[in-house]
Amino acid sequence: MTDPQQHRQTNNKSARRLFVLVLGMFGFGFAMVPLYDLLCSVTGLNGSTTGRGNEAELTKRVDLNREITVEFDATNNADLPWEFHPLIKKLKVHPGEINEVSYYAKNLSDKAIIGQAIPGITPWQATSHFNKSECFCFKQQKLEPGEGREMTLRFVVDPDLPEQYKTITLSYTFMDTDRTKLKQSGGMPLQSAVTLFTPYKNI
Repeated sequence: MTDPQQHRQTNNKSARRLFVLVLGMFGFGFAMVPLYDLLCSVTGLNGSTTGRGNEAELTKRVDLNREITVEFDATNNADLPWEFHPLIKKLKVHPGEINEVSYYAKNLSDKAIIGQAIPGITPWQATSHFNKSECFCFKQQKLEPGEGREMTLRFVVDPDLPEQYKTITLSYTFMDTDRTKLKQSGGMPLQSAVTLFTPYKNI
């Protein structure tokens, strides 16, 4: 076998491997929402069970001598035509006090879309100390064409948060819950699949 033939075979193998890798990654992303729903049903990740205590217990121990900076971030999955952002970027809070902030979402498309907000907290060690009693991430959000909505987040930082953590970043990524789009389109170009898997910020 000549060198050019070997080179072409090597390139063909590499291209097939890349295609299989991208296809697998897209399939994983395509299944993220149902997998997330299953995870939440088992762990209470996006529910009021986040954190170790309930609001009534935690608010009995407000620590006015300590301040925690909570930062708010928002991103959209690549295929979701929504505007989505927090109304404030950061807030200084006392552990044990109740806080409320709002996020804003608007459907920029001409079709009704149902989205699911997926939360992330950094540093991850603070996750069990961040208690949400009200959040738009508790359920799916449906926005009609052109509809905008302010969505409330109510939370308490556990006074037992270790002293070394001064800043908590709360991130939300909104994803389209319609998993039939891949079937309707018959697939998607390689470049679109690669774009879909650009890492989310602060997750």
